[in-house]
Amino acid sequence: MATHRVTLIPGDGTGPELTEATRRVLEAAAATAGSSFDWDVQQAGVDVMETAGTPLPPETLASVKANKVAIKGPITTPIGTGFRSVNVALRHELELFACVRPCKTYPGVRSRFDKVDVTIIRENTEDLYAGIEYEQGSDEAEKVIELCNSLQKKQIRAGSGISIKPISHFGAERIIRYGFEYARTHGRKRVHAITKANIMKHTDGLFLAVAREVAKDYPDIELWENLVDATCMGLVQRPEEWDVLITPNLYGDILSDLTAGMVGGLGVAPGANIGTDTAVFEATHGSAPKYKGQNKVNPTAMILSGKLMLEHLGEAEAAKNLESAVAAVVAEGKSVTYDMKPDRNDPTAVGTSQYADAIIEKLGA
Repeated sequence: MATHRVTLIPGDGTGPELTEATRRVLEAAAATAGSSFDWDVQQAGVDVMETAGTPLPPETLASVKANKVAIKGPITTPIGTGFRSVNVALRHELELFACVRPCKTYPGVRSRFDKVDVTIIRENTEDLYAGIEYEQGSDEAEKVIELCNSLQKKQIRAGSGISIKPISHFGAERIIRYGFEYARTHGRKRVHAITKANIMKHTDGLFLAVAREVAKDYPDIELWENLVDATCMGLVQRPEEWDVLITPNLYGDILSDLTAGMVGGLGVAPGANIGTDTAVFEATHGSAPKYKGQNKVNPTAMILSGKLMLEHLGEAEAAKNLESAVAAVVAEGKSVTYDMKPDRNDPTAVGTSQYADAIIEKLGA
């Protein structure tokens, strides 16, 4: 009987409620395959900041580094002011280079689409999100503009703000190879390299060139080369044609929300951030603090993130059992939260905890 030591971060807002529901479901799913969890509960977010002076205490980070696997509830990130995103900090500190966002239609979830079963594999460390920026009017920006203008005919206007878009061969190969390995492991037949290589020939062009190199090592998987704008159109016109999409950072951020919207929204879209030896699993939606303590919010995204964690831990049987149980409860439409009812005011909607109970019952626990 395998026992998995995992860091459990409840988060803030509705995070603790979602985390508790997820914990119970994961324990029931693991039990179906003869496994269990040894939870290392740690804190992060606005609640702990008052006492720790930081939203990501050193002991929490140390726990994730030691256990190599963590699952976390949503954490509030102030917009424009306040502390840096805990999610971003974790990705940086742990070098979580791959953001994995599967998006799949489940009968019973309201959506304009069916036959959607795509996975976005997004590079997490480079591209325009690397954070290399120079503020308009600053001495640094003017120096960058002066240097660039001395190197090329095309001139940058004085007073411009500047963002740098770095894409390296190392970063591209690492994420692309991860995407091909993911496709092979999950029995997928096609990988899409998503770029704007027709315009950005030395950054996206490099990404595409590396994709062509890596594809030679995976003759069992078909490589499709797709421009990001055409991809957006193709996803909504022919969703059944798309499979595993490997993207630079910015495009992956946009496409993962697009595909989540196609399958019912962020409430049913799981997520994972994977590094060389460490992985953090989390729902991709916010913490919804206005619903805190109401036993109301939908835990599906976090529960399905737990399914991804089970796969990562080698618990394929438990992961399959968990997804089947979730799909069955959602398809029945009886014991689901208000947002999954045809009428959001339906009085038969159940709470977060009761929804988890229904999944656990399907698991036979």
